[in-house]
Amino acid sequence: MNYLGVFGEATYERVIEKSRFLSFAARTAGEEEAKKFLDSVRLRHAGATHVCYGYVADALGNLQRFSDDGEPQGTAGLPILGVIKAQKLSETAVAVVRYFGGIKLGAGGLTRAYAQAAADVLAAAEKRSFEECRELILSVGYAEVGPLLRFLEGRGAEILSREFAEGAEVTVAVREAERQIFSADLAGALLGRVKVKEGRSYVHPFPVEK
Repeated sequence: MNYLGVFGEATYERVIEKSRFLSFAARTAGEEEAKKFLDSVRLRHAGATHVCYGYVADALGNLQRFSDDGEPQGTAGLPILGVIKAQKLSETAVAVVRYFGGIKLGAGGLTRAYAQAAADVLAAAEKRSFEECRELILSVGYAEVGPLLRFLEGRGAEILSREFAEGAEVTVAVREAERQIFSADLAGALLGRVKVKEGRSYVHPFPVEK
């Protein structure tokens, strides 16, 4: 199963009617990771007026939670979660910290402010496509290193490691669905002067083309 999610963490700050909105996004694979992320935000901003959040903590998109943390019901957590869902992100959490600036925004203003804060931080966050992959260990002589690296450019495979001894050994992560055609194309491009050994299979975060 393939899904899109935040990779790493991101932050963003916006001031709306003198209130500071600090938004944080992180990859959270499971509810325990989501809770730890939220606890860390609360710890860093213990004096904030509100710490609202929304998250989708599983790959299927079924484990969803949100909180208004004292804001009027439906004006904070649900808009944050709505932005995450609209972007079809999984294993992703967003927390928005508000320091009240003295001007009330009203229900509509709060809803827009929290949705904007979530959209801001998700726009700043790196996103990756989490897909089933296969590690391939590619062994070539030094004369084939250049052609091998040129072949790998633009193929969607991610280089994980490079080792050099009597020859070169490059380990790459290849989408499982593309594994066979990748190996066939590689053999053709290098005229058979490459040994391919299959490694482990797992879900890998592939960069998303912009």
